[in-house]
Amino acid sequence: METGKENKKASGITYSCYHNRSREGEHFVPEHTLSYQIAGSLILSDGNREYPSNDGSFRLIRRNQLLKFIKQPPENGEFKSLSIYFNQQILKNISLEYGITAEETLDIQPVFEVKTNVLINSYIHSLLAYHQANYFDNQELIDLKLKEGILIILQANPELKNILFNFNEPYKIDLEAFMNQNYHFNVHLERFAYLTGRSLATFKRDFEKLYHTTPGRWLQQKRLQEAHYLITEKGKAPSDIYLDLGFEDLSHFSYVFKKQFGEAPSRIIG
Repeated sequence: METGKENKKASGITYSCYHNRSREGEHFVPEHTLSYQIAGSLILSDGNREYPSNDGSFRLIRRNQLLKFIKQPPENGEFKSLSIYFNQQILKNISLEYGITAEETLDIQPVFEVKTNVLINSYIHSLLAYHQANYFDNQELIDLKLKEGILIILQANPELKNILFNFNEPYKIDLEAFMNQNYHFNVHLERFAYLTGRSLATFKRDFEKLYHTTPGRWLQQKRLQEAHYLITEKGKAPSDIYLDLGFEDLSHFSYVFKKQFGEAPSRIIG
């Protein structure tokens, strides 16, 4: 049984600690997030590429991303990480106060390595001290620490201003390319709509015009087709793929698979 804790406050800083079990899942990243790996490993994947982090790794995760993750504690140890969330209002305030603006950039990768120095290392240690002292619920102090963190990180990584201070919302993008890349993420249709630069009504209308079916039916068919291929051609076990393909539980996956193909997935392994 998994044991652990995640100390998350409204302040925007999370200290995570997990014991004795790899955690796999997926999530939507609504705000720019600095992720510092204290112990264990974290693997992020956008469906095309993996971004591994080990002890001491420091990453910036760009906002408005769909990512899968695997958190693995070290042998006989605990997975520990620190996540710092920069909301848009804090960044806009800093942009106005210091005149920092983004320049046009075509780099749209979701995860960036952050170069560290003595100041950044000291900053991280100060946040760990805040955690130990239970100060993550003191919003005034945390707001100061968030501002300090942004300014310190920009000194060592000035190019990150093009990410942090880009306040553009998702624009209308190619729907077919996006869905073919992201169909395996188990998120609500509202999220797909937002990330393609559409209202939910426009997303559904554009989708049915393109695919001649509803988004829900298409997603299930696409996931089942991929599951059938992985099981019959690659010899994958159903229990190893259902989460990666966006199904919430194995029993539901087996039920819809059998309904679609006439046999349970466990009976057709190649």
